[in-house]
Amino acid sequence: MAQPPDISETFVREVDENLRRDQLRDFFKAYGNWLTAGVIVFLAASGGFIWWQQHQVQRAEGQVEQLAQIYKDVGSGDTSKAPQQLDELSKSGSKGVSASARFARAALALQQNDTKTAIGTYKSIADDGALPTPYRDAALIRQTALEFDQLQPQDVIARLQPLTKPGEPWFGTAGELTALAMIKQGRKQEAGQLFAAIAKDPGVPQTIRSRAAQVAGSLGIDASAALQPQAQ
Repeated sequence: MAQPPDISETFVREVDENLRRDQLRDFFKAYGNWLTAGVIVFLAASGGFIWWQQHQVQRAEGQVEQLAQIYKDVGSGDTSKAPQQLDELSKSGSKGVSASARFARAALALQQNDTKTAIGTYKSIADDGALPTPYRDAALIRQTALEFDQLQPQDVIARLQPLTKPGEPWFGTAGELTALAMIKQGRKQEAGQLFAAIAKDPGVPQTIRSRAAQVAGSLGIDASAALQPQAQ
């Protein structure tokens, strides 16, 4: 009786490798053109993205230089073209350039006694969720300070509540505005305590701390000890 052929592991491995090679060859025959096209598209897209990034960087650098020139012109008294130029730069894709241009536009409006434009510009910054929080908080402070006399005290307090906390970067200024709103409400004791808290916060600029201590004292709360230098 004939014996079945001895199918060794080596033979099986060779057959498997040949099968895989044939399958790979057939795959590239069927889809090779598509794969080549896909690689070309990927490389083109990658190159385009890199170029776009570099273009954006160069454009932002040019806009920063343009901003510097505008500041120089305004500083020398030439403001004829500044409003239009700043409005254009406020549309920049660079968040830093856009925010800086808008802050400058608001400052220029105030210089020209155009409070309405200044308030509207600060509000646009404060409401812009695409901008970093420090820009938005600074704009909210400036907007509220300009609108203070037209706002109801409770509106000032509610608006600045997130910033009126010891340790917050804007605690000094936001706290002062909030305390003044409390005084308008007749809440002098609470206002004095808030001024005292401002005077005690080492993170608040010294000029604001000194002013807060004086106002707190006028409201019957002694905060002068907070300004004494600490013993070594």
